[in-house]
Amino acid sequence: MTTSGSAPSSITVLGSTGSIGTQALEIIERMGRGARLRWITCNTRWQDMAEQVRRFGPYGVAIRDEQACSAFRRAVPEFTGPVLCGEEGICQAAADADNDIVLSSMVGFSGVVPTMAAIEAGHTIGLANKESLVSAGSVLMPAVARHGATLLAVDSEHSAIAQCLIGEHGADVEKLIITASGGPFRRLDKDELPKVTPQQALKHPNWTMGAKITIDSATLMNKGFEVIEARWLFDLPGQKLDVVVHPQSIIHSMVQFVDGSVKAQMGVPTMLVPIQYALSYPRRWPLDIPRMDLAALGSLTFEAPDLDRFPCLAIAYEVLAAGGSSGTIVNAANEIAVAAFLEQRLRFTDIPSVIRHTLEHMEHLDHPSLPDVIAIDAEARRIAGEFPSLVA
Repeated sequence: MTTSGSAPSSITVLGSTGSIGTQALEIIERMGRGARLRWITCNTRWQDMAEQVRRFGPYGVAIRDEQACSAFRRAVPEFTGPVLCGEEGICQAAADADNDIVLSSMVGFSGVVPTMAAIEAGHTIGLANKESLVSAGSVLMPAVARHGATLLAVDSEHSAIAQCLIGEHGADVEKLIITASGGPFRRLDKDELPKVTPQQALKHPNWTMGAKITIDSATLMNKGFEVIEARWLFDLPGQKLDVVVHPQSIIHSMVQFVDGSVKAQMGVPTMLVPIQYALSYPRRWPLDIPRMDLAALGSLTFEAPDLDRFPCLAIAYEVLAAGGSSGTIVNAANEIAVAAFLEQRLRFTDIPSVIRHTLEHMEHLDHPSLPDVIAIDAEARRIAGEFPSLVA
């Protein structure tokens, strides 16, 4: 792990065309000559990657989709660096021995195998792909220990918790308090939720994110996934992981200790801070963003999450209690349901129904291996796709 506070000299960004990846490239560009962009990867968005290659000049690229990879090669003949295709190519980029840090910012389950490749290479990994731990935490975390890898949290909530824990003893932690904005429908009448459109759900009140995570925020499944991720990152049981709705998104998370004191990490809502902190850890670099003005804010408010109106969060706690393959199943079913909602083939309120349907029709495995996780993910997607509202 880079500990000097100087810029990592070689940085690979998995998922460079997504929301986190594009912001990371901006930060790396501002880091100056000390930082070199090693690899950038994407699934299908080769046109965006072509622009990134021209602007940021990476050593190499990897594209999961074979057709997109071929299209990139034809469109950017002037790029003389290596161009790798398929998941194998992305894993090769993730495991490159010349990587100082790998930012894992791919969307959904697609990040699991490349993140494992970076772990097995013993790299420092800035983890922005929470679905990796949701789906395969029981496989990835032992691998981190075996291979001497390091995980640095990039999600704003987990970065906040990690910052609050610096200098503290783990035994002194009473609980972690993960904050949630409540999403765009916090005050919407429950009877109106079935009528919610994708356009409405994509208008998050505080954060600018990709489509999938924005819908997860609206259902509170994103918060549920963050609870599961926290369980793996900080090795705490569900009973010590709380969620509180904080509409202003100024406090990014808190840690409560056994003496009753609470530490909070605060700041304006932007992902630039946790992304840069992972790259600069354990130092902090200057960042030109608006500063928090407490007097202008006036007040910060908190409330309990409504699990009746947003049952996805309750499902996440059930997953924590069940362990095993349940996280893989829930993540897969949620990805299918969110995609169907965005395509207007499923009502907003049917997203948790698809997830429960899939859980009820899948066999539970207590100790899945990585091949098991991959097979379970595929089967869960098939079963989620058979939900009556989707089949009709």
